[in-house]
Formats: sequence, structure tokens, C-alpha cells
Amino acid sequence: MIERLISWADSRDLIRAVILTSSRAIPNASLDLFSDYDVILVVRSIEPLYLDRAWLEDFGPVLTVYRDPLIDENGLTRSAYVVQYENSLKIDFSLWPVELLQRVTESAQLPAEFDAGYQVLVDKDNLTTDLKPPTYSGYIPAPPTEARYMELIEGFFLDTTYVAKFLWRDDLIAAKHILDHSLKQEHLRPMLEWHAEIDHQWSLKPGPYGRRMKQYLRKHLWTELERTYAGPSLEENWEALFRTIELMKRVAIELGLHLGFTYPEKLEQRVVNYLRKVRQLDRNSETFN
Repeated sequence: MIERLISWADSRDLIRAVILTSSRAIPNASLDLFSDYDVILVVRSIEPLYLDRAWLEDFGPVLTVYRDPLIDENGLTRSAYVVQYENSLKIDFSLWPVELLQRVTESAQLPAEFDAGYQVLVDKDNLTTDLKPPTYSGYIPAPPTEARYMELIEGFFLDTTYVAKFLWRDDLIAAKHILDHSLKQEHLRPMLEWHAEIDHQWSLKPGPYGRRMKQYLRKHLWTELERTYAGPSLEENWEALFRTIELMKRVAIELGLHLGFTYPEKLEQRVVNYLRKVRQLDRNSETFN
């Protein structure tokens, strides 16, 4: 595939450089059949590649595609195509004007996308000569501040009240959205990732959506996380809610002890008491007594 990309770019005068980023540009990265190719196409003008999609078929039959809108990058226009091919190949093409790459080479620090790892596949005009070498530390999270730690916990407990309200109303879709997206993805997942960083000396690059979490999370925590997912019944989801709270509490306390932060026990107790009251509240009740 790399050879095809290079040959293809060499045959097109419009394209001046090709840079591979993300996992396929990182030495010893864990790759599989479905690992994407993240490719930056550096061009004189992005309009021809943006307006005409026919070139995407040069790499095989396209199954489905998403095109970014034109994005203004401080006066320069860029875009991207996310392409899934029928043979499982997936390529994310970023369309960059030459001037945008020049900004990166002139910057005092590499952007995270490059610092995580990159490989220059094609460079017809020596545009990448001054690119700084990657440290392969891009996207590795720093330990949270106490303010960020508390913000995540407070937001988590606020969202638990939405789950309770929607379960009381028998509004399953809304309840599942808050429980499995807001609570888990927006609040619990970052806490689990920070917890895992403790075990790996802040060297992990967490994947989006919790990818690869099973590989680096402690086994008992992964088992507890599995138990926070539930089917369609209201009672199952009430249980999943309280299990999610227990897991958040366990992980947040351990992380707080490591970083010197105090877990807000009183907040948790007040919210849990409130949730239990909602759970027991009659569906026809008009007062909260």
C-alpha cells in the first residue's frame, strides 16, 4: 500500500509531498487488517482533489466516503476525505496546501499529529527538510490538575441525575444515551485512562472511544466496566447506573490518592441518596417526598 501511494503521488504533478501519520507511522505499533492509513497530501491547490472524487477510486472500489467541509486554518484552506474501501482498506486523506506544511516546519514545536510519529513518503520540493523529528509523545495525556479531576467528577454526578430522570419516565433511548455516552465516554473513560497511565508511567496513547482499553486496564477493572453495560429493561439499567458509580468511585479514589487529590465523598453520598429516592418514586407521583 505504501508503494502504491508513493507511485500514485509521483505520477501527479499537483501533489508535492505525502506524509504518513498515526499508527502506521510509529515504529513497533500494534497493527492489524483494519488499521487506517492516515495520509497528508500536500498540494499546490486542494480544489481539484476536493471537487472531483474520482481519484479516490485509484486505490480500489470505494464502499463509503465522508468529505470534510473546507476548513479555514488561519487564512489557509484545508479539507479531508475519510474513505472506506470494499476490501477493508481505510484511508484518511488530509488535503493540505503547501503553505500549511511550511507553517509546521517553521513552528517551534511539532503539532501532536506529527509528534506522535510521521513518515515522509514523497517530497518533490524538499518541503520537509526542516521538519523536526518526532518524539513519539504526541497524544500522551499529562496528569490532570485537581481542578480538572473535580470538574470530571462533578459533571459525572450531575449526569447521573439525568439517567435517573429518564429511567423514571421509562424513556430508554435518552437514559441509555446519557448512561453509555455521557457517563462512560465523557467522564468515566478519561478517569480510567488516567488510572491506566499510573500503571504505565504516563506513556500510553489512549485510542478514541476507549479503543484498546481492555489491553491496558487492570483485569478486575475491565470486568467491572463490562458489568456497567445492560440490556433494555429498566431494572437492568438502574443496576448499571449504580455499578457505573461504584466503578467511578473506585478509580477516582485511587487516582486521587496517587495525585494528592481528595475524592468528594459527601457529594457522592448526596447524589446516590437522591438517585435511590428517584428509583423508589411512584411513576404517578406529582411531588418529590
